[in-house]
Amino acid sequence: MNTFFVLISGLFTLLLIAAVAVSFHVTWRLTHPVRKPIHMEPRDYGIEQVEPVAFSSRETKISLAGWYLSAEKNGRVSNGKTLVFAHGYSQNRLEPHLPALSLAARLVQAGFDVLMFDFRNAGESSKALTTIGLREQQDLLGAIDFAAAKNPEHTLGLVGFSMGAATSLMVGGVDERITAIVADSPFYSLREYLAENLPQWTGLPRFPFNWLILTLCPVLLGANPRDVNPYQAVQQANKPILFIHGTGDTTIPLVNSERLFELTQDEDSEIWIVPRAGHVRSYALVPEEYGKRVIAFLEKGREKGK
Repeated sequence: MNTFFVLISGLFTLLLIAAVAVSFHVTWRLTHPVRKPIHMEPRDYGIEQVEPVAFSSRETKISLAGWYLSAEKNGRVSNGKTLVFAHGYSQNRLEPHLPALSLAARLVQAGFDVLMFDFRNAGESSKALTTIGLREQQDLLGAIDFAAAKNPEHTLGLVGFSMGAATSLMVGGVDERITAIVADSPFYSLREYLAENLPQWTGLPRFPFNWLILTLCPVLLGANPRDVNPYQAVQQANKPILFIHGTGDTTIPLVNSERLFELTQDEDSEIWIVPRAGHVRSYALVPEEYGKRVIAFLEKGREKGK
């Protein structure tokens, strides 16, 4: 009998060690996504005048790279607004499945200046942990600081996708320099989102890996996913927010934007639900309508911000 219990306890210990090891590896992989190259150029989308830029995150040891696209230098009459794009998890400034450059070209043609940049550990920016919106807030603040200093007379708006949308809500919701936010496919709360959807990211069973990975995250990140809560910023935001989400999004389900929209404080906030669109695929599905809606919304926000 004693031998039996020894064998069972030994097997249990081995399984536990294996589960912890797998969870550690997955957590490390989630915070170190493969860096994608910058393989497209603004000129591919008709933007001839491009200014390569580099600036610091609010965490000054992090250097961020990007492009500044001036409407005036590209032959358009400036409307006095600069938009800062914020890309998604494991992507870079290109957000190639949109592609972001196509949307940026439309916005430049409409008179907006556009700042496209890479978050930490993406594109040509500094190597660092990816924290799915936590420390990326410091990067976005650095981008806003740069845009504000470059054209102090411009009003500022944010256009974010997925993780970048969530980050835009958390930063722009409370930063008075931001007059309007476009949030394409954001999550409501990182802790809640991971608890519900982690198996889709990892391919692992919910039990025991959800608990193990969410326990390891604060250890590896030095911070907790519980601290990444777009909904709290939306509750405080005194500016219009346009939520865009597809009904076919299985990565971050539509209910996230619906719940966030219910918390908006500004009467000019909107939600646009795009039938059949997958995760951050609304622009690819209906680019003309997407462009028109975003421009109309941002023009309204620009007038309100004056």
